[in-house]
Order: sequence, then C-alpha cells, then structure tokens
Amino acid sequence: MLALARSPSPPLLLVPLRPIWTLALNNRLTLPPAIDASHAVFAIEENRLVAYDLLPGTQTWLVDARPLFQPVIDGEFVVLAQTSALVALHMNDGSVAWQTAIDESLGKKPTAANGWIVGVTTGGTALAFRTNDGSLVWRRAIGAQAHASPLITEDRVYVPAADGRVIALHLTDGEPIWERRIGGLPNDPAVFGDRLYVGSTDNFFYCLLTKDGQIDWRWRTGADVIGTPAGDARRVYFVSLDNVVRAMNRVSGGQDWMRALPLRPTSGPLLIADTLVISGQSSTIRTFAVKDGAPAPDISAGEEVVAPPWAGVQPVTGLPMLLVVTRNLVRGDTAALSVRSIDPIPTPIAPLSNPIMLAPTLPTRP
Repeated sequence: MLALARSPSPPLLLVPLRPIWTLALNNRLTLPPAIDASHAVFAIEENRLVAYDLLPGTQTWLVDARPLFQPVIDGEFVVLAQTSALVALHMNDGSVAWQTAIDESLGKKPTAANGWIVGVTTGGTALAFRTNDGSLVWRRAIGAQAHASPLITEDRVYVPAADGRVIALHLTDGEPIWERRIGGLPNDPAVFGDRLYVGSTDNFFYCLLTKDGQIDWRWRTGADVIGTPAGDARRVYFVSLDNVVRAMNRVSGGQDWMRALPLRPTSGPLLIADTLVISGQSSTIRTFAVKDGAPAPDISAGEEVVAPPWAGVQPVTGLPMLLVVTRNLVRGDTAALSVRSIDPIPTPIAPLSNPIMLAPTLPTRP
C-alpha cells in the first residue's frame, strides 16, 4: 500500500497583522522598553517608569525611577542600573525588592537572565549578582569596558570588550575560559549551537567556536555590522550599515542570500515564524521571507519607529505577535501590539452537548 506524501506546510509569514491594543503613552520614551511574554515596562519623561500587563494592555504601576540604561526583566523582577547602584523592582507592583551599591557605574546595559545579572563597570570589572536578592556572587577584572551588553547562556558569560576582545567566563564563578581578539570592536553577540556570532566595527561578521574562541569564519561587509544577529536551525541573519541584510549558513559561512534595505537599520533583525523583520529610521518596517530573502509585505507603523520592535508568541493561539513603539512630535509616543491574522479565525471543534442519533429508515410503499 502506497503512502501519500504530505505536502510541506506553507511558510507562516508575519503579515497580515491585526491589532490587539494601542496605548497612548502621552510622553516620550527616554530609553528603549523592557518587554517579556507577560509585561512591558517603559521609561518615560520626568524620570518615571510605567508597567503594563502585555496581553490586556492594562497599566499595573507607575513609579519614579532614574535608570541609566534600558531596564531588563528576569522573572518577577525588573532591574535598573543607576549611578553606583543596581535596583530591582517587583514586577507585580513596582515596589523596591532590593538595592545593591556598586563601586562605580556600569558602562553598558547589564544583562539579566536565568536568575543572574551581569554587568561591566566603566573601570573594566565584570560583576555578577543573584536576581532574587541582589547579592554579589563574583567580580572579575577584564581590563576593558564592555563595548556592548554581556551575553548570558546556560553556563557562560560572553563579554564584547571595548578593546576588541570577546571574553568567555564561567557563569558561576567568573573564571576565564578563553578570549579572542577580533579586527574591530565587537557588538552584541548571539550563540546558536556550538558557535558564537558577532558583528564588528571593522566591517566583518565573525563566527567563533564556543569551545575555544577560534575564529571559524568571517564575512566582509561594506560597513559596520550592528545589533544582535538572529538565527534558526540553518542560518544566521545580520544587518550592516551599508543597508544590507544577509543570511549565512551557520556552519560553512557561505552566503545563502542578501538583500538591499531601503532604510538605515538601527537594530539587529528579528526572526518571527518564517519572517525576518527589520526596522530603522522610518515609519515602515521591512519584512523578508527567511527561505530566500524574498521581500514580504511591509508593515506601516504610521509614525517613525523609535525603539527596536519586540516579537513574541500569543499564548492561546501560538501565533506570532509584534510590539512597535512610534513617535508623534505633538502627542508623544504610542505602543501598539499586533498579532498574525488568520482569516477566518479558527473555531475549536467540540462534540455537541446532546447529540441526537438518527437511525436510517426505509421508504414505505404506497
């Protein structure tokens, strides 16, 4: 008996979108927002921090705060780097959970993940704290400021240093694992599998082996590579300031495709379902199919996009969501959350409450 081959599912592109909610913040953002699957936290004018439940879009609290960098979320805490201190607020009500003094200010936004907070001071010392109580676990002099925020993985911290090194440390104790100097200054790194990917100010995109920091391959571009790369099982995607997005084979470093961008990117690409999303100094967000880089439908934000978009998944439907913040010079900033539209919206199939079984009957003779 022959089995029928199942045709592959068509790619799930992000567009079309339908709105979930729109929030008029009535103020300008002073820093990029912190967003996770449940919350959105915005730093706004007059030294205030306002938090919303993400899915209903309802405000939960508003407090005074003076963060130096974008806030970061880890579980039930939102963490702020202030001058000579780290402060954690309870996510549910904005109250102070703990405050820890540090000898000198951090030079870049700290990273919080998996119960850890890691930052690098202006004097070149990496510090690691527990998220639940703010206790300092270890410090490690690395000899340079961070050029971008550290990256926390399951058991390591990767620091892109301002002297051109990428430094790998053990997460639990800060002990050095390896360091590798690249040609320029490293920007935000990403790890996929056994490789670390990082763009640089020397117009190269680098792939390093995580076991020893060896440069596996690199790719020349026409300008600095910016932002955090995105990746899937096959490719890694990045943008550069020559206004180009590229897709590279993660292992071989061969270029699968490249596309010119009609805008100047301001952050790394977002990977949502089968769509690559790229924003810049524009009111239009560009999207591309990850398979071959074919342009997908543009997303009109209405006003200029002023923060990197955020991508997530709607819990009930599993459909991709996109949060975008735009600016109007008169009305202030607006946040809008949208979800992939399915038309018609699928209705769950359930049995009837009281089904009536009809027995077949034979026609009667006249």
